[in-house]
Amino acid sequence: MKKISLNNNWICKRAGQPEQGMTVNIPHDAMQMDEKDELSAGGVHNGWYVCHDYIYEKAFCASEDWREKRVILEFEGIYKNAIVFLNGERIAVHEYGYTGFYIDISERLCYEKDNSIKVYVSNSEQPNSRWYSGTGIYRPVWLYLLPVEHIEMDGIRITTLPGEIPAIGIDIATTGDGELDIEILEKGQLLTKVSSRAEQKKCHLEISLPQAKRWMPEQPQLYLCRVTFGEDQREERFGIREIRCDAQNGFCINGKRIILRGACIHHDNGLLGACAYDYAEYRKIRILKENGYNAIRSAHNPCSKAMLRACDELGMLVLDEYVDVWYIHKTKYDYADRVIQNYETDLKAMTDKDYNHPSVVMYSIGNEVSETAQKKGIELCGKMTQKLHELDGTRPVTCGINIFFNFLSSIGFGVYSDKKAEQETKNSKRKKVGSEFFNSLAGILGAGFMKFGATLYPCDLKTRDAFGKLDIAGYNYGINRYRHDLKKYPSRLILGSETFCSDAAKFYQLAQKNPRIIGDFVWAGMDYLGEVGVGAWEYADYAPRFDGGKGWVSAGSGRIDLTGKPLTEMAYTQVAFGLRELAVGVIPVNHTKDKHSPSAWKMSNALESWSYEGYDGETACVEVSTGAAYVEFILNDEIIRKRKVKNRECFQTKIPYRSGTLQIKAYAADGSLIAEQRLQTAGRETQLRMFPEQTTIDTSELCYIRICYTDENGILKPLIRDELRVEVSGGILLGFGNACPYHERSYKGDVTDTYYGEALAIIQPQEMGEITVRATGSYGTAETKIKVRV
Repeated sequence: MKKISLNNNWICKRAGQPEQGMTVNIPHDAMQMDEKDELSAGGVHNGWYVCHDYIYEKAFCASEDWREKRVILEFEGIYKNAIVFLNGERIAVHEYGYTGFYIDISERLCYEKDNSIKVYVSNSEQPNSRWYSGTGIYRPVWLYLLPVEHIEMDGIRITTLPGEIPAIGIDIATTGDGELDIEILEKGQLLTKVSSRAEQKKCHLEISLPQAKRWMPEQPQLYLCRVTFGEDQREERFGIREIRCDAQNGFCINGKRIILRGACIHHDNGLLGACAYDYAEYRKIRILKENGYNAIRSAHNPCSKAMLRACDELGMLVLDEYVDVWYIHKTKYDYADRVIQNYETDLKAMTDKDYNHPSVVMYSIGNEVSETAQKKGIELCGKMTQKLHELDGTRPVTCGINIFFNFLSSIGFGVYSDKKAEQETKNSKRKKVGSEFFNSLAGILGAGFMKFGATLYPCDLKTRDAFGKLDIAGYNYGINRYRHDLKKYPSRLILGSETFCSDAAKFYQLAQKNPRIIGDFVWAGMDYLGEVGVGAWEYADYAPRFDGGKGWVSAGSGRIDLTGKPLTEMAYTQVAFGLRELAVGVIPVNHTKDKHSPSAWKMSNALESWSYEGYDGETACVEVSTGAAYVEFILNDEIIRKRKVKNRECFQTKIPYRSGTLQIKAYAADGSLIAEQRLQTAGRETQLRMFPEQTTIDTSELCYIRICYTDENGILKPLIRDELRVEVSGGILLGFGNACPYHERSYKGDVTDTYYGEALAIIQPQEMGEITVRATGSYGTAETKIKVRV
């Protein structure tokens, strides 16, 4: 098989404006080209973009020697309602925006001539998503050349066999019968080679690999399976790992219990919009892994192939989720009308993509689908679970069920209707429905009220039948039910499928004692576009309005911000999981007493900084998370306070702000020092500095450069707010912006303002050589160079 990239030099046109086409490369997010408007029907869901329909066109030449081959076209992801034409003939329709699809175009090609691919993408019917979806061909496009007799696409499945000696089963689907050669390699070195034969277009064989190492999150060992069938040759990466999940041992990989320390993530890549660049997907997983998470939940749609490859390599476990709706709408034009008709095809596409990836350990059939409180929905829950068991019997199935929301919806609160949906398209002050209703309620009444609501007896009644259809019960915001339900349902396995950050320590302590609590997925691990302001903690100087109106772009609820920077809440999470003993942050001293935007998903907006020039004598609110018995606060070498701590507590205390050094020392009960952290005030000199994440990249990677105002020693100055302009040579500026959830500018421009002293530029190399990036602001100029290798 030969794989050919079709990712460059497409013409993208807005439907109805054929004269205004532009050349783009895939992945591409056309929504980033759309205008924003206060009357946008997408509103808070997509960040106020006025979405349009787009047409993508590309010409390619089919060589004469292709005539004797099979030619397959693959789209990894198009959002949404894609119609594909080849040479003017409609050849495919694909409705779901998050699954890929193949098209055999062999009989429709013109040989030794240009062929035209045209893709119509419909996203103008809004709202159709509760978050920023992007528009267009946002994942890669490929062309495959295969011999007439070949291995089917996704036709190799590798399964770890039980037993003490590492062994795998390989199932191969072919278009005909014939001899097969199978090689297993490790880093290019042949481990074993066997031959077999496809009979009735199928082959199953088992191979023992006694010298192989098993794949584990802390040691993600990967192997290559190369299969040759006549003139066709395929390669599949795999890891040897076995999943077991039961009430006695909890969730185990290769016999070892693992507590899932998980993060929910959306599919966008921050300043890049929905574009699924391989490197951006890899970077996201790397950052999450480095900060202590060992699992992700792909909320609320199947993740990309690139993300799965990254998770395999880095040892990140994956809960891959199917969909956000079943048959009850959450927004007027969402996928709810198509799920019952399409779910079998959609689930097959998801499992075909995931099967050989050792990182994928679980599937979810939905998120906060209140249908699970209805007889019809409970039956559908069982059918989807059974279908996944048929498609892939190696992984358990869950569903993220909002326990309190199920009860509220069953008595009429927050239920979607066409009348409410019509309001939604006409009135920004519409009635909120579904998950958005729950989110708004949580913002008003707080996380505590939502968790209390989940403990009510009717919540049990409205969830227990659906939970009975699943392998693992997914609790969204139900941590206060854990102890009760462990006793009432002795065989039930509980997963915190969506949780508040502040519950991390409580969850981890419960899970360590009870293996039936298998893990937790915080909302959210990394900030994401759309669902604006739901988790933001902003002041009026950065967000002049708190109503979520135009100007708001992201949710603001990540433990890691939109640029990939870990926040103090991330450090608290590390303390809660026992990965560190001390984390310190400070509420911006210029805002200690100020009103901020409401959020149930944010603990605080504390920064790891003691640089607030001009605020000496003001009150500083210091946030401390620690596993110590007590801590000391030392300001400019003077002990000003001591405090006892319980159970990996996160607490705040107020002290006077004085420039200099704030030092926190954490002690064990016996008085031994176990950790300390020092925050130093920045010097008076202000410099503009650039910090590239890598100084050398290859042509397939992206360059991320953090641009900051610091003192001469590199200490960040968060109070410096300024407009920056960036110039790039030798590369393409893909995104430029900051982490603020309120951001009026486009990320596609060359100007942005700083957010607490920082901004981020993302550059794609054009060719090998050197990229030069120059930034200019009111406090000077900074420049950096990045080497690009092949």
